[in-house]
Amino acid sequence: MPTFALHLKTTLKYSFALLILSTLFFSCDRYNKLLKSSDYDLKLKRADEYYQKGNYVKAIQLYTELLPVFKGSEKAEEVYYNFTYCNYYQGDYSLSQYHFKNFARQFPNSKHTEECYFMNAYCYYLSSPHYTLDQTDTKSAIKELQSFVDEYPESSRIDTCNTIMDKLRYKLENKDYDQLKQYFKLADYFNDYKAAISACQNFLKEFPDSRYVDEVYFIMIDSHYLLAIKSVPGKKKERLDKAIESYLKFVDLYPKSEYLGKAEGVYSSCLQEKENILKKEKNGF
Repeated sequence: MPTFALHLKTTLKYSFALLILSTLFFSCDRYNKLLKSSDYDLKLKRADEYYQKGNYVKAIQLYTELLPVFKGSEKAEEVYYNFTYCNYYQGDYSLSQYHFKNFARQFPNSKHTEECYFMNAYCYYLSSPHYTLDQTDTKSAIKELQSFVDEYPESSRIDTCNTIMDKLRYKLENKDYDQLKQYFKLADYFNDYKAAISACQNFLKEFPDSRYVDEVYFIMIDSHYLLAIKSVPGKKKERLDKAIESYLKFVDLYPKSEYLGKAEGVYSSCLQEKENILKKEKNGF
């Protein structure tokens, strides 16, 4: 490349960089002057412009100052509404959840009330973690979504709420399933099959239509049996009867279950153990 052309290219790059820096400096200087201004109508106008352009950081800073200024005025509603969405678009779901709910309380007759009521619940949904982690936000999301459904039964968002709640319940289902499997796995080590049985019972009550339900029934049958054979003689027969009772209910409900063969094996062992007990009782042992 000729020396002149190279020099011109370098000069243009330098000039462009200088232009960018000058523009940024001017922009920052203008924004700083705006922050110091007492012209609140101008600040609101600029805040709305920043909001529309997606510059939520600057918009939030201005709206935060303007919230108490316009409180009680006809502009208060839109200022708070935009401020809340700024936090939402910034990904701060915990804070935006609070403000969406607070908006619905402060402006119960607003055209945005239903939307904000829903967004409050939706933020909980977005904060819901992987099912292996703590599910407090998941439960809160279900509670808030159900509250929305009860409050707005004719809303166009009802189908969305139901779909989201199904997803959230699916997380809780997987969480409880993993926990009961863990209880059963550790039961022999800690000699505590009662915890596994209780976990199975709670799961079946909470998720009666789960895809895991027949497997959970089998785990409960097996847990009853293992608890029985490791019990003191005085409690063994009663606990075997619990296992048998669970098996009979399982067969009645799920006659084609893939766990039927395993369950029949446990049932046969229960009958054999019970027969041995009855023989001992008959012989005076």
